[in-house]
Amino acid sequence: MNENGGSTARGFDPDTAPDLSRDGWPEKFAGAPVRRGRPPKARPKVSTAIRLSQDVIDRFRAGGRGWQTRIDHALRDWIKQHDGA
Repeated sequence: MNENGGSTARGFDPDTAPDLSRDGWPEKFAGAPVRRGRPPKARPKVSTAIRLSQDVIDRFRAGGRGWQTRIDHALRDWIKQHDGA
């Protein structure tokens, strides 16, 4: 801990940080591309509402986190099995 109560465990000392408001830094920052969030997917998932039996929901939720993804995989498997019909 430093005298201001902040941690310097990662080796960052704000007193020795460069002044980014001078020496051409604002121009460099202005020209830098801004990238926020994840890159867009070619085929993103679609949010929808679907009504399922309570026992089906209970069974998938019993597996913990990722239960909606497991339902997605189960439906994909069903499509593969029934695609030629």
